[in-house]
Amino acid sequence: MTDKFDVIVIGGGPAGYHAAIRAAQLGLKTAVIDAFVGKDGKAALGGTCLNVGCIPSKALLDSSKQFYNIAHNLPVHGITVENAKVDLGTFIGRKDKIVKQFTGGVAQLFKANKIVSYFGKGKLLKGNNVEITGNDGAKQTISATNVVLASGSVPIELPFARFDNKYIIDNAGALDITEVPKRMGVIGAGVIGLELGSVWRRLGAEVTVIEALPDFLGVADADIAKVALKEFGKLGLDIKLGAKLSRAEVKGSEVHLTYNDKDSDHDLVVDKLLVAVGRRAYTDGLLADDVGVKIDDRGRIEVDEHCHTGVDGVWAVGDAVRGPMLAHKGFEEGMAVAEWIAGKSGHVNYDSIPWVIYTEPEIAWAGKTEKQLKDEGIPYRSGSFPFAAIGRAVAMNEAIGQVKMLAHAETDRILGVHMVGPGVSELIAECVVAMEFKGSSEDLARIVHAHPTLSEAVHEAALAVDKRAIHKGN
Repeated sequence: MTDKFDVIVIGGGPAGYHAAIRAAQLGLKTAVIDAFVGKDGKAALGGTCLNVGCIPSKALLDSSKQFYNIAHNLPVHGITVENAKVDLGTFIGRKDKIVKQFTGGVAQLFKANKIVSYFGKGKLLKGNNVEITGNDGAKQTISATNVVLASGSVPIELPFARFDNKYIIDNAGALDITEVPKRMGVIGAGVIGLELGSVWRRLGAEVTVIEALPDFLGVADADIAKVALKEFGKLGLDIKLGAKLSRAEVKGSEVHLTYNDKDSDHDLVVDKLLVAVGRRAYTDGLLADDVGVKIDDRGRIEVDEHCHTGVDGVWAVGDAVRGPMLAHKGFEEGMAVAEWIAGKSGHVNYDSIPWVIYTEPEIAWAGKTEKQLKDEGIPYRSGSFPFAAIGRAVAMNEAIGQVKMLAHAETDRILGVHMVGPGVSELIAECVVAMEFKGSSEDLARIVHAHPTLSEAVHEAALAVDKRAIHKGN
């Protein structure tokens, strides 16, 4: 007999587990199907984000920052440490322990909310039936009134640089390197390439980043990207822009690369090659041919503004649908869908989703860039303020970067905020709140910010929109 649920979620990653927990909170009988297997060979909830993405990469970023600071930051404070070394076993082991803690935490939340877990691959059949192929190969079918597709994404693989996760690695492979490579190549100067490239550079690897696009971080505001590029150069990341990889061949224990730019072809030999050219929606084997769910030309599940597929009772969220591939975007879509299913008012504002790159310095933004405003013919005013004039940043020896605020020229409503500098992954939240409440630069300019704090850079940038910043010339 087929088990019947109110909601079945296919995928236990950020979008999926948020959808499941919220559905269960709303009194809906809920099941989750997930196929992820952890390093220990056991089923692990949390998807890419908790297992091989957001959380483990931040653990390594923080550990590598501690090591880097010993040589490059502590001496300024009068603190000297001789012959500091990294024990990679402990370095990676700490990351694994954190992953285990959080994936186990999701399992406990499922138990507390009476969510039924099935470990295996889910396939949507007609009539909202779902076939589960267990990790042991056994099959069973369950059904639900509503099915939420949250199958996530996978790394894009280059046909001439196939992953072996020994020499040519993806994001997961870059989290488990057992020896600091002398030379590392990174294909793609996006979030993953910059973050993981930074980890191994701080530990001593010579890192060369090959980016096909001519502009650095084209999705970010140009002024912020310019500052970031300069600082990454100081870190020692050798970033080649307008460079396209044409060959990657493993020879012995090395990877031999050929890339070309506007001038000529170039050869490069590295010990590890991280391919980070983006991710694609993972829908392989997810849908039976007759279910009626449509896939767009980029492989994503087509949905409307409420994440509904157009097939009765079938929804889709997270990386598998349109919009940025960000865990927190998936969080909100998952919870919103659960609320729509329960007849409540779900909500996701795509215009104020924050973006963060956890490099050193950090990069964060929300809303429109200056280029987007110009292209759309929207009148605006701009104000910026450097961390070099912020007392707290100077005291921390992290007086790098700036905050830039863009407001409508007529209404003063905040249209975008862009930051590069210390702690901006946290500072951006204040601006997102202001944007959600349709706040103006004047609102932030008149709110008292504690002194001395990094948040004063946001305050001064808001003042600068009206050319009245206190601690710099206007």
